Amino acid sequence: MTEAILEPDLPIIDPHHHLWDLRPLIDAFPQPRHDFIEALVDAAYYTFDELQADTQSGHNVIGTCFMECGAFYNPAYGEDNKVVGEVEFVDGVAAQGASGLYGNYRPCHAIIGHADLTLGDGVRPVLEALMAASGRFVGIRHQGAWDADPAVLGPPFHAPPELYADSKFREGFRHLGGLGLTFDAWVLEPQIGDVTALARAFPDQPIVLDHCGSPLNIASYRGKLHEHFDRWRSSIHELAKCENVSVKLGGLAMAFCGMPEDGPAKGVGSETLAAMWRPYIETCIEAFGPERGMFESNYPVDCWGASYPVLWNAFKRITQHHSASEKAALYAGNAARFYGIEDLLP
Repeated sequence: MTEAILEPDLPIIDPHHHLWDLRPLIDAFPQPRHDFIEALVDAAYYTFDELQADTQSGHNVIGTCFMECGAFYNPAYGEDNKVVGEVEFVDGVAAQGASGLYGNYRPCHAIIGHADLTLGDGVRPVLEALMAASGRFVGIRHQGAWDADPAVLGPPFHAPPELYADSKFREGFRHLGGLGLTFDAWVLEPQIGDVTALARAFPDQPIVLDHCGSPLNIASYRGKLHEHFDRWRSSIHELAKCENVSVKLGGLAMAFCGMPEDGPAKGVGSETLAAMWRPYIETCIEAFGPERGMFESNYPVDCWGASYPVLWNAFKRITQHHSASEKAALYAGNAARFYGIEDLLP
């Protein structure tokens, strides 16, 4: 779907996107494939050229942050340190963009990698290797998404239940603060309390909740968004009491969230998407305030429900009555501050 770009001059730092080549993985999945895997068929290869095409498609994206996704691990580094390969790969993409040959925006200006925090104290050398691999490396994500219904996530996900409460995980987690690193938390809606407990246990650790806490409209949750909304809202408000936590406003176009349910190629416009997403986005902004929220694309995962230009148009429709200073924070300033990339700001 083609739409006129709303507020085309508003600076945006996209704080959450991936780069990958999932073609071998997807080709190996048996039929019928999980909706999440099916959603990625047309976005199975997403690197610099694809990112540039999306971020330069009309909105004023001045920079981005890469989010770990298990891409280009290097097994030659050993099981624990293979994650360094991903950061090395992304640092090369960032250097390509920083050359200026492709415009003024700075892709992957911050890199969020992965390290297995269940290594406990043994994760420290892994974190140090990630830091040595790139000056753009700023933090990690260790996703904790789990559900009792295996059809909700499907392969290749499923963290152990209550991962964030695990003693070895927390032993490793405490090293993030000492190294000045951020933490991205991805869990599903029923698990938001796990992030709250973690944030309370480590009140000085900067944490950001990904994807509005991932409300679910898939598998056994399909058709129950309204039924579970009050539970989600209560969890969000409780988490927001932790001043060390921010929230990423987006991810709602994932197949897991089912907004829209029909998925890609349906041509859903930004007005319809804004109406679907408004209760979640507005609740998060109300709970966390405009100083602790940041809009994200979660691309290319969110291509399930929205093209890149339409996705940002939907966000802008939701915030059309916010002040200029609030928009500056929600679309760029908060991400820049959280990930330490204020040099990108105008």
